[in-house]
Amino acid sequence: MDSAILALEDGSVFEGRSFGAPAERSGEVVFNTAITGYQEVFTDPSYTGQIVILTNPQIGNYGTSSFDNESAGPYIEGLVVREFSEVTSNWRSDTEARTFLAQSNVPIVSELDTRGLVRHLRSSGVMRGVLSAIEKDTAKLVEKARSIPSMAGLDLATRVSTPERYEWTEGVGKCSPSDRTGVNAEPRYHVVAYDFGIKRNILRRLVHSGCRVTVVPSLTSAEDVLALKPDGVFLSNGPGDPEPLHAQIANVRNLIGKTPIFGICLGNQILGLALGGKTYKLKFGHRGANHPVLNQLTQRVEITSHNHGFAVDPDSLNPNDVEITHVNLNDQTLEGFRHRRERVFCVQYHPEAAPGPHDSHYLFDDFVKLMAEE
Repeated sequence: MDSAILALEDGSVFEGRSFGAPAERSGEVVFNTAITGYQEVFTDPSYTGQIVILTNPQIGNYGTSSFDNESAGPYIEGLVVREFSEVTSNWRSDTEARTFLAQSNVPIVSELDTRGLVRHLRSSGVMRGVLSAIEKDTAKLVEKARSIPSMAGLDLATRVSTPERYEWTEGVGKCSPSDRTGVNAEPRYHVVAYDFGIKRNILRRLVHSGCRVTVVPSLTSAEDVLALKPDGVFLSNGPGDPEPLHAQIANVRNLIGKTPIFGICLGNQILGLALGGKTYKLKFGHRGANHPVLNQLTQRVEITSHNHGFAVDPDSLNPNDVEITHVNLNDQTLEGFRHRRERVFCVQYHPEAAPGPHDSHYLFDDFVKLMAEE
């Protein structure tokens, strides 16, 4: 049996079985608590620069399907699991999960104590690490982990953004004949979507709600966006620290008041910074498909999908300009806000539900209603 080693910057070392590519990758070590949706995690650009631990005990049992990709391929640096299934059983699967990751040279370590590892990260906070199926010298791996740049201060959104503008027309499709998704609405509004690491299901949801979508690079100027005559602007999710994104923040600031704006995840953080707020790094982040969020406008609790390591400080926002709309019930962090006068709103979590529950799909319809007020 080939072994693989995960070494953390604090000197902790975890050893298991190598189940993926014979490779070595480094990054911030984080954990996700979702029960399903591992392929969406693999292909979410927001995981750029991160080694992901999945707390669900068995991974890989339903393979992967090309329809479920959130981007062109995997973005995770490495994968840590308790058990990686050698059997794939799913009529929609077209590739084994192990092969899917190996094609992108992503290493996997299984048969590792993920419960103990996650408890360690919850206590100490996420940290830098190296996952290697090559190097067996643990001291060398720990030193490599300590040399990795911290996620704080990293501009990764510019790295993963599309280099060219493109149109997106695919809507939400049915996973099975019994799927109650409904038909995609006729395109009535033109949305320009900033790609900071955008997920495909966000684009599908925009089309499903009646939008014609143009995706633009992250550094596209406000003037160039307005020249496309949008009915609304969308700010996407993405990886890394929002504070280094000075040009993106300035562009969004110049768009406020000129067009309706809807932001998700990193888009929420960029809007907070554009409105004069501040962001901070969470101890171990929010990553999973089961986080309770209170909608303060309706007083309803929504079970939501999350993937973020930074958050907006609510006390840094001007209450005369900003109204808090959503709050995380686990730790009271800010999960959404809207502008009191301008047609601007955003959420920190992922309402496109890939993976995750569907409680918050209404936000895409709210965006359409905002554009209809023009």
